[in-house]
Amino acid sequence: MIDETLKSGDFTERDEPFRLFAEWLHDATQSEPNDPNALALATVDPDGMPNVRMVLLKGFDERGFVFYTNFESAKGGEILSAKKAAMCFHWKSLRRQVRIRGPVEVVSDEEADEYYASRPRGSRIGAWASKQSRPLESRFALEKAVAEYTAKFAVGTIPRPSHWSGFRIVPQTIEFWHDRPFRLHDRVVFIRNKKGDWQTERLYP
Repeated sequence: MIDETLKSGDFTERDEPFRLFAEWLHDATQSEPNDPNALALATVDPDGMPNVRMVLLKGFDERGFVFYTNFESAKGGEILSAKKAAMCFHWKSLRRQVRIRGPVEVVSDEEADEYYASRPRGSRIGAWASKQSRPLESRFALEKAVAEYTAKFAVGTIPRPSHWSGFRIVPQTIEFWHDRPFRLHDRVVFIRNKKGDWQTERLYP
């Protein structure tokens, strides 16, 4: 159910952006046909060129928003270099958008191990077999690597590769956008001050 308070545009009475995000994500799970946790992740390469791609949110709390990847991939290298990133969620069925910006930290080994162990076995094999973002000479080469690691880890647990882990964006700003008639949309941004408290500001659409 869509929050009637939000439909009226009254964002500013809420002083906790994570609770509001949780409500919006919950609404999206009821209405989006695929991957309500999908987001566009923006990074910057060493030359200062922006880069963006879709990833899946795998967890969030008051510490930040978490996703997992190969640290040797393009996005992994760019994040490890710049230590900052941005996210954008767009839920077309709800006409809502959330933008998040901030520094990035690596999740703990315990967090990464727990999530990695929850993945399907084929996905864990894939994390070993794929040299993500690097040139691939043929599809056969990838399938051969998958077969080799499938044989290597035929029994028992599959350990997490050292180059595979998670990132947490620690938000400095979280902006909520809600479609309104005649493009007079509601936009409210939560800004974290130096004390760690959240302040809100309404923006022109």
